[in-house]
Amino acid sequence: MSSGTIWFIIACLGVLTYLTRFIFLGIVGDRPMPPWILRHLRFTGVAVLPALVAPLILWPEANGGEPDAARLIAAGAALAVGIWRKDVIQAVIAGGLTMAAMGWLLG
Repeated sequence: MSSGTIWFIIACLGVLTYLTRFIFLGIVGDRPMPPWILRHLRFTGVAVLPALVAPLILWPEANGGEPDAARLIAAGAALAVGIWRKDVIQAVIAGGLTMAAMGWLLG
């Protein structure tokens, strides 16, 4: 791919990102949102984080796409702490510490 094509794609993505944000912030931003939209927006963070992490757990590039015990145990620990404490930060810390401990024990 030529550098001109890459810069064209970057520019198009920038314009599309700006337009999608402008719709919510520029056009709708000064009006109250309906309760049903607010209810759905509350679940955005809960949906995005697992979508980012799941491929790293199930198909890790470091292992050639094969899941390993350390990642699965760390994911289970993060899930358990997240359900128990209902706090994303504590769940992430628990998963990271478990992953580090499993790397130290198994590695």
